[in-house]
Amino acid sequence: MMMIMVMMMMMMRRRRRTMMMLLMMMMMMMMMIMMMMMMMMMMMMMMMMMMMMMMMMMMMMMMMMMMLVVVVVLLLLMMMMISSSRNRNTS
Repeated sequence: MMMIMVMMMMMMRRRRRTMMMLLMMMMMMMMMIMMMMMMMMMMMMMMMMMMMMMMMMMMMMMMMMMMLVVVVVLLLLMMMMISSSRNRNTS
């Protein structure tokens, strides 16, 4: 970048046409940098979205696991109640 700036300065001293060319070059460079930045930002956003999705999936999995556990516990409790009632009835 510094070298390009120096070249521009040298060109500016000589002619106007070269200056215009240099300006165009500068614009192009700026555009390229901007594009790169935009791409980086997009990539970061995509990564963040992926992370969020992963987190959501993990949360859903955890919720499902919790629900399963709760259901199992409830079933066990029901079984216990039934067994106790039967025992009581028989006795």
